[in-house]
Amino acid sequence: MSAHHGVRGGGAHSHGGHNDGVHAHGGHNDGVHAHGAHSHGAHTPWPPDVAARYRAAGHWRGQTFGALLTSLAAAYADRTAVVGGDVRRPDTRWTFAELDERAHRIAAGLADSGLAPGDRVVLQLPNIPEFLPVVFGMWRAGVLPVFALPAHRHSELRHFAAHSEAAAIITVGEHERHDHAATAHAVAAEVDSVRQVLVVGSDEFDDLAATAPRELADPDPEGVAFLQLSGGSTGLPKLIPRTHDDYLYSVRESARICGLRPDSVYLATLPVSHNYPLSSPGVLGALHAGAATVMAPRPDADTAFRLIEAERVTITGVVPPLAAAWVQAAARTDRDLSSLEVLLVGGAKCGRELAERIGPALGCRLQQVFGMAEGLVCYTRLDDPEEIVLGTQGRPISPDDEIRVVDPDTGADVAPGETGALLTRGPYTIRGYYRADEHNATAFTPDGFYRTGDLVRRTPGGQLEVVGRAKEQINRGGEKVAAEEVENHLMAHQGVLDAAVVAVPDPYLGERTCAYVVPAAGASPTGPELRKFVRERGVAAFKVPDLVEVVEQFPVTGVGKTSKRELRAALAALARKQ
Repeated sequence: MSAHHGVRGGGAHSHGGHNDGVHAHGGHNDGVHAHGAHSHGAHTPWPPDVAARYRAAGHWRGQTFGALLTSLAAAYADRTAVVGGDVRRPDTRWTFAELDERAHRIAAGLADSGLAPGDRVVLQLPNIPEFLPVVFGMWRAGVLPVFALPAHRHSELRHFAAHSEAAAIITVGEHERHDHAATAHAVAAEVDSVRQVLVVGSDEFDDLAATAPRELADPDPEGVAFLQLSGGSTGLPKLIPRTHDDYLYSVRESARICGLRPDSVYLATLPVSHNYPLSSPGVLGALHAGAATVMAPRPDADTAFRLIEAERVTITGVVPPLAAAWVQAAARTDRDLSSLEVLLVGGAKCGRELAERIGPALGCRLQQVFGMAEGLVCYTRLDDPEEIVLGTQGRPISPDDEIRVVDPDTGADVAPGETGALLTRGPYTIRGYYRADEHNATAFTPDGFYRTGDLVRRTPGGQLEVVGRAKEQINRGGEKVAAEEVENHLMAHQGVLDAAVVAVPDPYLGERTCAYVVPAAGASPTGPELRKFVRERGVAAFKVPDLVEVVEQFPVTGVGKTSKRELRAALAALARKQ
């Protein structure tokens, strides 16, 4: 795999290769990076000898996101970088040069607002063009985005802000019938560290974005650049620290593997703050290739097909339920979809039956993608035989991605071709969650392998076939739902004695959530009442149970206390029989 396919005009900047293992800004083993506030356990770096190997291989190039955008603006100044409906402007089109200038202005404005390098800032923006200059402005200012999804509500935002000790929240006002600004201000009133709320589209933010640009100190490329959200098997999501160097490596390779070129047009269909539409290859991969990104305000077929026709979109990425809906809609649309070359499907396993229908229905090539915000990303290749594309989730990005498939109980490697739990480590897979030492002790092996929680089978050619999940996590159409979190919300209801949330098969979403509830003495809560209760506790809509079953007792008996894991397994088996 070549290490020399980077953007024209790009390359390493003044930090150099760090060949001696000493960062230009000092060590960052104990915190976020050397410029900002430190917290023990905030960032677990790669061992020095491993980091040196990744640099020597050309995976890590000492380039920051800000330096990347500067090189892109020089190489593709007048090419369109992003298209979409802005908060105040329904038809926004920015060139690479315009995007770069706007990011410089926002960076200066953020610095003038009192935000310092190393500060964490919760960023919750929908698919609007402003997402890009805001996030690049944050990177240039050394401010760390904590990526929240538009679907997140008060409960999640408060957790992200408190756990990261966020200094600010950047969001929008009214969007999809929800007042995000009001939610952000409510969180700010409850979390002491949050000093300000910035609302994109407001006069105040427009003034900030008009700040005279100036050069700011470039952050450490091996320092943390942002915090993403884990799928989370228990409780609320954990925070994933990603560095400039490790993430840009995955972006470069994704852009290459997905065949992106300057005349490509990428449609950001899913919420762009997700790891998948951000970097696999996502908006960052499109920018890296000098290609245009079209921001889709919604992922439905009518919206997407309209944009594919109007902007001559060549590539986009969806989750399996959305792919199925598009396949059905393609049979009755009169839109011209002939420009579409590649449809990536990921976020959950794409079944063989659906995979076989995508190409004929949409007139494009299917490319399967499997990965996680913690690191590892696998793709089927564009020149793979049909059997591999239809029947596997591809092979890893990097020759330095290390894969183990082990027995979930013993930890011993399984025989070739057998199903086991997936463990991985590599040049873009984290070595620890942010401020989560206790969880890290179980999520990672002593020698640095990440326990993904996925059950896979490895083919003789090195492709992975995803079989299922080992963790107590429900994959609802690509959105990960932690059973324990939803159970905790249900048990906050005065009429609920106990609750267990399980996955039930669904032909459209793959899995739906079913909550089994034991009522408190004398209480008789109903399913609609409990669903309304959970929704009103300020959680993302996808976490509200799809089904609620009120039962007198759980159908599990045993001596002593029954574990939630065993209980969920028994209830899930019962649900499958119904």
